[in-house]
Amino acid sequence: MSTLKNDLLIRALRGEKTERVPVWMMRQAGRYLPAYRVLREKYGFFERCRTPELACEITLQPVDIIGVDAAILFSDILVVPQAMGLEVQLIENRGPELPQPIRTPSDLQRIRVPDVEEGLGYVFDAIRLIKQELGGRVPLIGFAGAPWTLLCYMVQGRGSKTFDEAKAFCYTQPALAHQLLQMITDTTIAYLKGQVAAGADTLQLFDSWGGLLGPEDFENLSLRYMRQIVSAVREQVPTIVFAKGAWHSLEAMAATGAAGLGIDWCISPGMARQLAGSRVCLQGNYDPAKLLSPISVIEKEVKEMLDAFGGRGHIANLGHGILPNVPVDHARAFVDAVKNHRFAS
Repeated sequence: MSTLKNDLLIRALRGEKTERVPVWMMRQAGRYLPAYRVLREKYGFFERCRTPELACEITLQPVDIIGVDAAILFSDILVVPQAMGLEVQLIENRGPELPQPIRTPSDLQRIRVPDVEEGLGYVFDAIRLIKQELGGRVPLIGFAGAPWTLLCYMVQGRGSKTFDEAKAFCYTQPALAHQLLQMITDTTIAYLKGQVAAGADTLQLFDSWGGLLGPEDFENLSLRYMRQIVSAVREQVPTIVFAKGAWHSLEAMAATGAAGLGIDWCISPGMARQLAGSRVCLQGNYDPAKLLSPISVIEKEVKEMLDAFGGRGHIANLGHGILPNVPVDHARAFVDAVKNHRFAS
């Protein structure tokens, strides 16, 4: 494994002092970049995910164009349900559709915990290629969706603001729900271990829909499974847990042993630090919609954000994925503002 020329992200996650705050952006490899849109015209979504050369090219685009301190693997959280045996369609501008969702015990018989080398080997091939092409310039972040978020799609069958059907499934068929969550967890652990073996330097677990659950349900349906995953991989590489909207459980998430916790813009850095404690690195929390502001405003607000986090134990990021209509120079202004910031000594 080549040594990293820029290891700011890894050092921040390890709790070490860094000369400046590292910066990357969720969904940085994607739709707002003209170079990505060119590839989107030529290749279908899962074709881009499954072709290592394309996944590599897309992963490297924001490193070259925006100058971020880390690359994040170009893939999708729904490759896991796919590998487990569910059909997943990704329709541009419509979101994911799973035409045969899991609703009954017999539906559960249709899926399995797969051999990840067989079902997801193309991801590991992409990681090996990306690491080779990066040549140690910046670390590579691998990732997976949290089991609760994947259950939401696997039961609802499509995107939703509320995932009522997924929640009803958990409340009316709890034994079945926990069986499904455990299958997803076992698959995810093997998948993430495969990513590390292929060369991922750190891992992020995305619980995009964690905020739909109250504290008790979050513990029961989400966190207990994320805990298993973090504990299976944390000795190998630092892990980041991002459960959007679930700030009520920051203390419990910090106790998983995750090195970093992502937070959205609905909680202040001060409150997040109070809840999470001093040992964990916090990642976030600029509102992605604010990247549409004039560049001078972005620069001012990034400075305010960085000062609010206080410099230690912070990775600058957005509070959710970058929006497709953000101008490239605004994304670059965000990154540059972080890189140029100096804290008052």
